Amino acid sequence: MSRELPIPPDCRVPQAAEVLRAWVNPNNGLSVMIIPAFRDSGAWGVALADIARHAARAFADRDGVTEEESLNAIKQFFDAEWYRPTDLGKTSDYAK
Repeated sequence: MSRELPIPPDCRVPQAAEVLRAWVNPNNGLSVMIIPAFRDSGAWGVALADIARHAARAFADRDGVTEEESLNAIKQFFDAEWYRPTDLGKTSDYAK
């Protein structure tokens, strides 16, 4: 059974690149694959903020909360995990 998300229509151009995939597995948590496609690692800060906003909108649509409430919850848990990690995980180069 494939639960892969489709490529967004505006990204179906040769110049577009997939840079992140993430899965949630109930047995071992979150697995992430990242391709360091940005020239500067700081660009991930912008990308992560954009991802948080998209997630907040999705939760607002699904759960009937405001986007602001959802984004505040995401930020609260981000900060908690940033300062007291529950799992540092490991990094592997799966893409090669």
